[in-house]
Amino acid sequence: QVQLVESGGGLVQPGGSLRLSCAASGSIFSLGTMHWYRQPPGKEREWVTSVTTGGSTNYANSVKGRFTISRDNVKNTVYLQMNSLKPEDTAVYYCSAYILVTGTWRNYWGQGTQVTVSS
Repeated sequence: QVQLVESGGGLVQPGGSLRLSCAASGSIFSLGTMHWYRQPPGKEREWVTSVTTGGSTNYANSVKGRFTISRDNVKNTVYLQMNSLKPEDTAVYYCSAYILVTGTWRNYWGQGTQVTVSS
């Protein structure tokens, strides 16, 4: 059984910082590209950022320069450092990853962690 478990969400004031973590566990043969998505209240889920196995990254324009994605391939964990947070960053944040399990690449999702930016 493969699982992705996010942590690190919470309430923060505008301009503050948070660091999210997402750890993959289970019968993992290989971990591919990892992503962060978010779903603001009343809106559809949107892509935020991705990091490849080699460390190449991409960001949505709305978070570029403020958010940093990184990964630890030994710990099978992806991180999202969020700085200069704005109220519009309020959302449930989900991690996603392509994982090689028993010879097949499959896309897995975490359960989400709430981030609220408010004074």
